[in-house]
Amino acid sequence: MKKAIIGKKIGMTQIFDETGKVVPVTVIEAGPCVVAQVKTTETDGYNAIQLGYGDVKESKLNNPEKGHFKKANLTLKKHLREFRMDSVEEVKVGDEIKVDTFAVGDKVDIQGTSKGKGFQGVIKRHGQSRGPMGHGSMYHRRPGSMGPTSTPGRVFKGKKLPGHMGVETVTIQNLAVVKVDLDKNVILVKGSVPGAKGAILKIKTSVKA
Repeated sequence: MKKAIIGKKIGMTQIFDETGKVVPVTVIEAGPCVVAQVKTTETDGYNAIQLGYGDVKESKLNNPEKGHFKKANLTLKKHLREFRMDSVEEVKVGDEIKVDTFAVGDKVDIQGTSKGKGFQGVIKRHGQSRGPMGHGSMYHRRPGSMGPTSTPGRVFKGKKLPGHMGVETVTIQNLAVVKVDLDKNVILVKGSVPGAKGAILKIKTSVKA
């Protein structure tokens, strides 16, 4: 069965494995989460569970959100995330999911929102090469040719140009769980994950595991 939980990125550090090798890890506060809704093929056309994470004041939610939790007879939660599942027969509304749902050695996919970089040029945004940096080149960090002049006489769709960078949904696959601390609700994952400190993450069993 697939496993899933919502987490919050705490930051990065490093630990030593059994052989004394340094392992870079991301520290994630994962759960506890509560099952706010169970979707089935019969009722919604697909199997999924909706998890709630983080306590919140009643004044911070609107009426539809309050009604959603009231219907499930649950305390209010700040974040709601949905996870597709193969089967939801063993899950019911109100179940609590803690960090120990994952174990050391598990492979997970982590989805989050990347850091915002603001308006950037093509070199930083798309990794393009710069032009000559001599005084007379007049062409240092510009985006390149815009296409033919007369035919077709327009810029093709998909042309890589300057623009807003970041704040996109990014998924990092096949990250290994290095350590699980149930007392602190913390999971350590090898490598980096999307987002800044405090970013909300979706953690689920890797599709390639």
